[in-house]
Amino acid sequence: KVYIIIARILVPIAQYYIKMVNFPFLFGGALVICCGITFRSSDYYKQVIEKNRDAVVDDITPEQKKTHHALLSKYLFVYLLATFSDWLQGPYVYALYMAYGFEQHEIAQLFVAGFGSSMVFGSFVGGMADWGGRRAFVILFAVVYAASCMTKHFNNYGVLMLGRLLGGVATSLLFSVFEAWLIRAHSDADLPKSCIAKSFSWAAFGNSVIAILAGLVANKAAHMAPLAQPPGSTLYYGGYLNPFDLALVALIACGSGAFMLWTENYGEKAESSSDEGERKDDGRKSGQWYDGLRNALTTTLRNRDILLCGIISSLFEGSMYIFVFMWTPLLKAFIEDPNEELPFGVIFATFMVCCMTGSSIFSILVEKFPVERLAIVIFAVASFAMGIVALGINATTSFIGMNLFEMTVGLYFPIMGTMKGGIVPEDRRAAIYNLYRIPLNFIVLFSLLTDIPPRYSFMLNATMLATATGLQAILTKRRLEAAGNRSQIEAIPLVEAAESEEPAKGGDEVV
Repeated sequence: KVYIIIARILVPIAQYYIKMVNFPFLFGGALVICCGITFRSSDYYKQVIEKNRDAVVDDITPEQKKTHHALLSKYLFVYLLATFSDWLQGPYVYALYMAYGFEQHEIAQLFVAGFGSSMVFGSFVGGMADWGGRRAFVILFAVVYAASCMTKHFNNYGVLMLGRLLGGVATSLLFSVFEAWLIRAHSDADLPKSCIAKSFSWAAFGNSVIAILAGLVANKAAHMAPLAQPPGSTLYYGGYLNPFDLALVALIACGSGAFMLWTENYGEKAESSSDEGERKDDGRKSGQWYDGLRNALTTTLRNRDILLCGIISSLFEGSMYIFVFMWTPLLKAFIEDPNEELPFGVIFATFMVCCMTGSSIFSILVEKFPVERLAIVIFAVASFAMGIVALGINATTSFIGMNLFEMTVGLYFPIMGTMKGGIVPEDRRAAIYNLYRIPLNFIVLFSLLTDIPPRYSFMLNATMLATATGLQAILTKRRLEAAGNRSQIEAIPLVEAAESEEPAKGGDEVV
């Protein structure tokens, strides 16, 4: 009887707290887990706790470690400024359009134009970067995105549309040229493949930290002064424009940092004396700027590994974008009080902490397992997490599923970055990376232009991720068979030579 009485008291209390999400408690728990796993992945843990200094060095000599640290510092300074500018703008684009008085359908058109621009212009911008230089196009990214920020000061639909088109081009550059430069820089420095995995892990971890910082700074800036228009001026200032002005400053610093700290690299450099007649003195391949797109498309369609890698990345990142669009309405549906607001700041911070946890887990697992096999598990866990959210059992369960998915996002970017580094040929890297974004943008446009309920959207996510899991299993089998065993797959060159235009034997021709 005592147990029954206790159960009757505790069960309703437990049901209440499960139904009503305790967001601060879950954030605290996620932060504690993140700190523990990050400490476990650190060199300090290996040196002091495990007393294994050799584990820290791995296959890296002291000179290579110093070179890698210098290279990574230069890269992160520029890259994190770029992502900082992007995170500053994200939460306030829609709010600014609303403050300007635009209708819902006009705002939807502006957003569709941005993703459409990324899909169309991004398809050939990557090839131009391989041909014209990755550092030059990083600087171009800063200029184009800065111009997009400046258009936000005009309450004019045409000017804002131009800003969205410029923003789409900048987004394509952000998610292709930076990564292409980093991989080439590692190859030019003769660093082992393990270094690129560590670089991507640091980039993913730093990006999550920057996202939280940008959210705090942007929120403070947006409420410093109200949105206003000086008498007789066409420009607006203050309010939701302040985060865009801060992003403009960050972009100036980003472009300046790339110019001063980075060296230029291209899709190819002369490998032999016979090639030098076909290349310019700086290592850039001769030819037309549009050759990159044509060659990238041909290579992607003819090489099954490259094609599989692109489909997998589009499926995962497409589900990630749908998640971004749909998590708010799904959580709001659990709120019974119409006057109650979700603590968006705490929720976003929890998501980013889980991403940081994922990148730290990657640092631990990559020392023991090849990234191809890790990817299978991560995609399966991501599909399971989206299935939990789609079931809609209660708010707490759905929120835990969302955070589990965010953890896989933190693992995904270093895994996919490392995997693409060994699969995509260097001479067409940026071009192929942008081709990968075409089906991704189709998925995003589909989610924007259709009115799918949140639960069905998460079911679609679970299905796409399950498909990605199956395709990754096929890709892993092919990669492991090609390498022979795990030790050989770890020895695959970071930057491989350009793929032959002739289809490989063994059924690689898919077109």
